[in-house]
Amino acid sequence: MADADLRFWFDPVCPFAWMTSKWVRTVAAQRDHRVEWRFISLRLLNAAVDYDAQFPPGYEAGHTAGLRLLRVCARTRDEHGPDAVAALYERLGREVFERGPEEDGGRRGTAGFVAPVLADVGLPASLADALEDTAADAVVQAETDEALALTGRDVGTPILQFGPPDGTAFFGPVISRLPDPEQAVQLWDHVVALAGFPGFAELKRSLRERPQLPSFGVRPDEAGAAEDWHGGSRRQHR
Repeated sequence: MADADLRFWFDPVCPFAWMTSKWVRTVAAQRDHRVEWRFISLRLLNAAVDYDAQFPPGYEAGHTAGLRLLRVCARTRDEHGPDAVAALYERLGREVFERGPEEDGGRRGTAGFVAPVLADVGLPASLADALEDTAADAVVQAETDEALALTGRDVGTPILQFGPPDGTAFFGPVISRLPDPEQAVQLWDHVVALAGFPGFAELKRSLRERPQLPSFGVRPDEAGAAEDWHGGSRRQHR
């Protein structure tokens, strides 16, 4: 997508990528910006990690489900184009994060989970076959590597590149609450200003509120409890 204003690398099971994507869509609708949605896999990022030692229970299944969903996204782009990926990610995000408390993450990588999502966005049910297509992992790995080449490797999701293909890319912004439309544009302008300074590298804090999402049990009118995240994940060290 040569005329994109932003490249956005997402994993469909990352709650902070989902929250940031909602912010980006809010701004894009107001500014008439075009977003190119690209793939980054938390499962591939953590391929060498001992999940039992480093993550809370269920993370490996959740990250694996994310990779399986990205296989479906990759085939969707091949057969139906980038606009179909945008619609599919938006619908997947609503199904994963806007339905209620966190569930068994592994179910998200099943045909039973994907089939109604595909139907809702008018895509053929046969795309669910891509869940098992490990050949698509090469595409996901290449785009994951592409993102890391722009940011360095000590990052999580999402990764955003402003003014592609030559603009600066960053991990984040990581936000826990969705700003209203006016605040969304203000935040965008501040982030773009930082990205536009060639010497800017990082602002960071590992303390984050639990995202203001039904899947985390946080209501729209409240702030989630603060947690300490490492590299984009609630890692634990034993």
